[in-house]
Amino acid sequence: MSIADSSEFLSGLNLNNRDSIIAERITKEINARLGFLLDVGLNYLTLSRPAGTLAGGEAQRIRLASQIGSGLVGTLYVLDEPSIGLHQRDNRRLIDTLIRLRDLGNTVLVVEHDEETIKESDWIVDIGPGAGEHGGWVVYSGPVSGIGKATDSITGKYLTGQASIPVPKKRREPSGYEITVRGAREHNLQNIDVSIPLGCFVAVTGVSGSGKSTLIRDILLPAMMQKIYKSKDSPGKHKAVDGIDAIDKVIDMDQSPIGRTPRSNAATYTGVFDSIRKLFAASPEAKVRGYQPGRFSFNVKGGRCEACSGDGTIKIEMFFLPDVYVPCEVCKGARYNRDTLEIQFKGKNIAEILDMPISEALDFFSNQPTIARHMQTLVDVGLGYVRLGQSAPTLSGGEAQRVKLAGELAKRSTGHTMYLLDEPTTGLHFEDVRRLLTVLSRLVDQGNTVLVIEHNLDVIKTADWLIDLGPEGGSGGGLVIAEGTPEAVAAVPGSYTGFYLAPMLGLPSVPLDGVKKAISKVPKVSPAPKASKAKASVKKVAAKKATPSSKAAVKRPTVKKK
Repeated sequence: MSIADSSEFLSGLNLNNRDSIIAERITKEINARLGFLLDVGLNYLTLSRPAGTLAGGEAQRIRLASQIGSGLVGTLYVLDEPSIGLHQRDNRRLIDTLIRLRDLGNTVLVVEHDEETIKESDWIVDIGPGAGEHGGWVVYSGPVSGIGKATDSITGKYLTGQASIPVPKKRREPSGYEITVRGAREHNLQNIDVSIPLGCFVAVTGVSGSGKSTLIRDILLPAMMQKIYKSKDSPGKHKAVDGIDAIDKVIDMDQSPIGRTPRSNAATYTGVFDSIRKLFAASPEAKVRGYQPGRFSFNVKGGRCEACSGDGTIKIEMFFLPDVYVPCEVCKGARYNRDTLEIQFKGKNIAEILDMPISEALDFFSNQPTIARHMQTLVDVGLGYVRLGQSAPTLSGGEAQRVKLAGELAKRSTGHTMYLLDEPTTGLHFEDVRRLLTVLSRLVDQGNTVLVIEHNLDVIKTADWLIDLGPEGGSGGGLVIAEGTPEAVAAVPGSYTGFYLAPMLGLPSVPLDGVKKAISKVPKVSPAPKASKAKASVKKVAAKKATPSSKAAVKRPTVKKK
């Protein structure tokens, strides 16, 4: 039973006088704790959900709910991006909860990129002005109202409207093909049919727990992997997935690390390090000594420092404490032996190259087209501040995801690839989101399909097509509320996403009471996948028989402009 259902059940519990006296204190305490969980946007979770399956943001909000119940005063609460994975509706509840904690007499310190959370704060400390070695300074410290006066604050420019992510002047037309998931009924999905147009930027939206990840990651992705790569993983419950033949490759761009050891870095992952090693091996001094490209690898014997096996650090195992890494005393963290470091290119040895920021390396290798192309893609995704040899475990999830994107951009596109991203804006600043959208747009312009699961309104408003699930989370979700362009979805009365999206598009919002009223009686009409851009398709979500269809690519009629 979900938290929302449990709360409703206990609230409507009718007991006789004797049982009521016995259970009064217990039910009051349970209802209060369930209320705290509802306030932080966890209404869709089941009470039996294993802790190990919770996302980081969900676990953090559960701990926050328990703290609210403790009623402590004079406490400092530190939260790292509590809004991760939250829809705007649920985010509002979270902010109200944090304000309640403050009003009890506590201090709430939040590390956050969410605009609404920042604007609700009493005091803001902005670190910058850039990232990496270009940051580390306090750009502004004071009330939110004064940040616009800080000329070096990029955050201030976005909060005051001096900088913004624009709404596209024109939406891309679908390629004419689509992938259709029929009869999806895994977890809370209610036997729905969903069509995903190809050749454009598609966003799957909806309140937390509405079934977005279940539809895309548990059904669509495994089905595509089975069809294209003969994967053994079975997709969730569904009748059929049609149209997969229209794509030839699927790339899952998650935020998992690009490597789990210090040996992995942006240079090795993107493949540019191979070209750099060949360049060093082609130098006159290397040829005289008979050095091959492998000599300049820190993963094999020969050129690396054997004292640390090319890691540059020595691991010291600590009992009852995390392991400690200290610089190697022999190579001083350079990773290579003395002979290898004697070989130079333009006055720099291989260790000094790996220690360069990527933006500097772009200028350094400007006359090497292959290397410069890889460097340019890394700069384009906003990683110019990262050092070329920076170890993978030190990269954040967002940075790792952008390294993967850069690797894909550097490859030759077939124009028939689907890129899948699950909340790619997690941990990203407004400016980073702008750069990410530029990169995703390049992928779509090459004829590919980009499919994102997202709550960020800046991403949603720039998409070509939206699929909005809901209306609520958990058992109250699993339906397709609307699909179409952002403008079309913003006009649908029963969509929470549309309610919050409308102001971003310069459109009037349906009153929130009207949204809730429309949700209470979601219309059940026939599916309309060929909806015009002026109106969203409100799909029939009741169980029905799927019409037989071929597994060949399904042709989607091109939507004509009005």
